[in-house]
Amino acid sequence: MTSTETSLESSPESSPGPRAAAKAAPGDRRRWFALAIVMTAAFMDLVDVTIVNIAIPSIQEEAGASWSQIQWITAGYALAFAAGLITGGRLGDIHGRKRLFLLGIGGFTLASALCGFAANPEMLVASRILQGAMAAMMVPQVLSIVHATFPAHERGKVFGLFGAIVGLGAVSGPLLGALLTEWNLFGLEWRPIFLINLPVGIAGLILGSRFITESKAPKALKLDLVGVVLVTLGLLMLLYPLTRGRELDWPVWGYVSMAGSIGVFGALVAYERRKGARDGSPLIELSLFRVRSFAAGVAVQTVFGVGLGVFFLVWTLYMQTGLGWSPLRAGLTGVPFSLAVSTAAGLSVQKLVPRFGRKVLQTGALTMGVGVLLYIWESERYGLGIAPWQMALPLVVMGVGMGLIVAPLTDAVLSDVPREHAGSASGLINTVQQMGNALGLGLVAVVFFGRIGDRLTPADVGPAFVDAFEHALGWVALVMFAIFLLMFALPKRPAQHLEGGAEDAPEAAPSGDRERELVA
Repeated sequence: MTSTETSLESSPESSPGPRAAAKAAPGDRRRWFALAIVMTAAFMDLVDVTIVNIAIPSIQEEAGASWSQIQWITAGYALAFAAGLITGGRLGDIHGRKRLFLLGIGGFTLASALCGFAANPEMLVASRILQGAMAAMMVPQVLSIVHATFPAHERGKVFGLFGAIVGLGAVSGPLLGALLTEWNLFGLEWRPIFLINLPVGIAGLILGSRFITESKAPKALKLDLVGVVLVTLGLLMLLYPLTRGRELDWPVWGYVSMAGSIGVFGALVAYERRKGARDGSPLIELSLFRVRSFAAGVAVQTVFGVGLGVFFLVWTLYMQTGLGWSPLRAGLTGVPFSLAVSTAAGLSVQKLVPRFGRKVLQTGALTMGVGVLLYIWESERYGLGIAPWQMALPLVVMGVGMGLIVAPLTDAVLSDVPREHAGSASGLINTVQQMGNALGLGLVAVVFFGRIGDRLTPADVGPAFVDAFEHALGWVALVMFAIFLLMFALPKRPAQHLEGGAEDAPEAAPSGDRERELVA
């Protein structure tokens, strides 16, 4: 323990409880160093999600990865993150947020090195799964540490900074990935997109150990490892056959596995009900689903995650493999989308939702659906000759729609949830969105690759990928319409459950990782 930590932790005010830490914080300027460290870690995670998408075609070409392996490079990360998100928050409550943050950032850095030096696609997939699991330890602690370090009156400023980080991450991720791939530093091809995390992670590990104050929840819940195992097993039984099915000519065991996943999820519900009655610490608080707006919100988040999972992967493949664009050209093409998301997200929370309520979210779903249909029309009209500027309009429309949804959705879903269950509810919302994202990435094998023939000549690749892209976007448009209908179950005037809004609910922080929601 350093002298800094000793001085901070030895005082009576800075006992492990987050409320005590918050009281000690105003006189300690070092809390702003701690904030910079956790925000950098959050930024690293955000960028890592978006930076990989733009490099996928290069990974496929240079590493010789199959299409199913390409899907698992992204889906494996999302699945591991989703399965470990709530558990990561609980571990921080029990063993200390600082300790879990440092473990997470150290593991994330190590996993990034393994990704960067992967000898084959199998090692890359395994390393990405490890990376997602480490992110699940690191990310939930970020807002927990903010709660434990800053008093309520300063958190508005802090969350404003988080919003800026979200916007910067959304814009810089694709561009940074494009530049690193295009530059081919030291002949490493795509590998620098992972290796760039090493100096950032090492610095975060060293500085975090010095400047972050340890904190724990006063009444931490017990772990529900059986629940985590059942959730992960059920998703694997569903996703693995979806991802590999086309490649293996849809074997019988795949259908059996997908059907069996229903039984696993049923067993999960039964177990969670018993565990909740026994010790009050289930992974999933089933009583929350009696709240109509919450149940509908979980459905919205899941379906929305599916749509985003499908879109972002097929969009990358469409531009780089179908149209033959360079990573840099594809990355620059996405800038209008990122800017539109960030701008609309800020307006929706600050100006629109307080005045128009649920209608803003429904308008966002319809707007994003219109943007998708406009994109299909542009693609059909211009075919292989489409230019980046011709994509700008549909991308801006889609970005505005997405921004109107992602920022206020969590507050809308939590409006009718009892305050004592806010932590469990927000954690479950973010978890199901990540699970939906993993499911969407698995469905790419059906809605995109299922449209492409097995043996394509070089002349057939472009038209086949364009056609598959338009077909996949048709499904995304249907998803947006489904979300619009589901949103009728949300409150007309959702309350604003902002993190840090209640001094008596520190447990809500671990799972409320809103910074990830804005980049899905």
